[in-house]
This record gives sequence, C-alpha cells and structure tokens, in this order.
Amino acid sequence: MPTPKRTEYPLEPDYAVAPGETLQETIDALGMTQAELAVRTGLSTKTINLVIKGTHVVTQDTAIKLGRATGVPVDVWNRLEMNYRRRLAEIEDRKRIAADHEWLKTIPTKELIALGVLPTCSDRADLLKAVFGFFGVSSSEAWRRLWLENPSTAYRRSQCFALNPAAAATWLRLGELKAQKVECRPYDQAKFKKALLEIRCLTADLPDDFQDVIVNRCKGAGVAAVFVPELKKCPVSGAARWLTPEKALVQLSLRYKTDDQIWFSFFHEAGHILNDSKKQFYIDDKTTQGEQEKKANQFAQDFLIPPARRAELQSLCSEEGIATFAGKIGIAPGIVVGRMQREGIILFSRFNGLKRRFQWVVQ
Repeated sequence: MPTPKRTEYPLEPDYAVAPGETLQETIDALGMTQAELAVRTGLSTKTINLVIKGTHVVTQDTAIKLGRATGVPVDVWNRLEMNYRRRLAEIEDRKRIAADHEWLKTIPTKELIALGVLPTCSDRADLLKAVFGFFGVSSSEAWRRLWLENPSTAYRRSQCFALNPAAAATWLRLGELKAQKVECRPYDQAKFKKALLEIRCLTADLPDDFQDVIVNRCKGAGVAAVFVPELKKCPVSGAARWLTPEKALVQLSLRYKTDDQIWFSFFHEAGHILNDSKKQFYIDDKTTQGEQEKKANQFAQDFLIPPARRAELQSLCSEEGIATFAGKIGIAPGIVVGRMQREGIILFSRFNGLKRRFQWVVQ
C-alpha cells in the first residue's frame, strides 16, 4: 500500500527574532559586557541595551561598529535587522487582515451585491477590496476612524447607528455616492425655499416622475436629493448633511410607503438644511431627540399645515371634510390624516383610505 502523501505547510510563527538576541549571545560568548561593548563601539550603553531589546534600529553605521567590535560581519547584522523588521511587518499585516475579515462580516454585502453596488466575488479577499473601494478607505481601522471616531458625526446619537453602525454607515455611504453624481448649483437658501414650496404642491397632484422633479428642483438650489432603499438592519427614514459649504444632501429611504410619512420625512430633513449647522450630520430613525430634531419636526409640521390653519383640524370628522380642507391649503389629504393621527385627534385606524401608498422607483 503506497504511503500517503503528506501536505506540508510553511511555518509562520507569530513572533520575530530581534538582532539584539544574536548580539547578546555573541558578547556572552566573548565574555563581554554591554558596558564594554559600548566603549568598543563608541555607542552609549543605553543604545546597546535598546538594540538588544529590539527597540532600536540597527543602522548601517551601527552595523559597521558592531562588526568591528565583535568580529561578526557587517552584512550579518544588516541581514538580521532587515529580516526582523520584515517579520514584524508581516505579523502586523496578518493581524490587520484578520481584523479586516472580522469587520467584513458586519457589512451588509449581500444587500450591496443585490443592489448592483458590489460585484459578486467568490474570493473573500476580492470582496474585502471591493468593500474598501465602496467606502473609500484602505482598512477597517481607517473605516472606524472615519465613521466611529469623527467628532462631527452627530448622527451616531441615533439608535440605529448605535445598534448597527456598519449598516447605518453603509446606507449613508450609498446616499453620499449618489449625491456626488448630482450636479448642483451653489446653495441658495431663497431658491431652496422656493423649491420646497413647489414640491409641497406636488403632494396634492403627484406626477409619475415626481422623484426626478424633486431632484431637479432641489439641485437648482444647491441641494442633492437622493432616494436610497432601506437596509434590513438600518430602519431610518432620512438623513441630512452638507457635502461642501455650497452643496447639501437630503437623503430619503423607502421605509414608509404612505404619503404622510414620506413627505414629513422630506420636509424634516429640509428643515435641517435650512436652519441648522453646516458642520453637523443628521439621521432620522424616530429615536433621536434634541432641540435640532424638535426644530426640524416643527418646520415640517408648519410648512405642510400652516399654524394658522391648525385649529381647523379639530372640526374635521369625515373623508369629505378632510379632502376639502387639504384642497384649500394645497396638500394631499393623506398628510392631513397623518397629522390628525399623530396629534391624537383621531385614532390611527381612521381615514387611512385617504393616504396614498406607492412604490418608490429606485434609480
């Protein structure tokens, strides 16, 4: 019976041997102390000690001095130093690769592949490179510094980011990449307010290409409006940020299918752009609290239903009455129903037939 063929694997120890170990063995064999070696080489005792510990680089000059003092050829010291530093780099690289592959497991790669953002990769290393390219980073550590440690990322206060930062960052990055392709004029607040008024009118008579209409109205005022599908572990409705001092981003998910929720989210994010700091980054998952969120909510409420008309909501008790009121102020009846439900004027089960449900076209 033939002997089974053995498979041999290269030995890759997780440690590196410093030149200092060979140096210590050499001077021990010569009966020489570190202090004496320092005198013979003209180096300080501290330097000799650091070389032996592996924390001081053996330079060409040091190698020459060690060669003369010990009789060990200069190229031996150079080779030992080169091998030591290379081995240290290999160990660190292997640690980085292991960390990168663990991080990769947190990224929703299947969803990105389904969206056509990432290629189908049979090799995990190729997938990792593709994900790095998607985020525009060189490593998982660089990703963490950008998305988890950046002091301007106020969106981290949201629950969805705290529970699954990788999914949230992925959704935000999708919007960022889409926005980069939207050519905008320099931001103009007056033009943006005018665009918002025009978009508000769309809610009552929604055209089939309303997504394109919104994008075109906003980009003329310096705001990139983008629509990105909700990811499984990132239950957000929208986000707002400034890409540059002259270009803002309003990002909406496809989380809600009724017009009251969608339009409220849009005008909420628009409120952040109009009224809040250009240095902040806002994400709305219905959990984030604070004065800026309250202001954005108030802006959306008042923009859709003027405060002077709010008292009339109390008297609306039929579909016909709601539709008539909505027509008078120029918005969709579903928005009125949603506002009345949230304020407790009617039950959440009433008049939902007036809400428009539709499927967003993901572009």
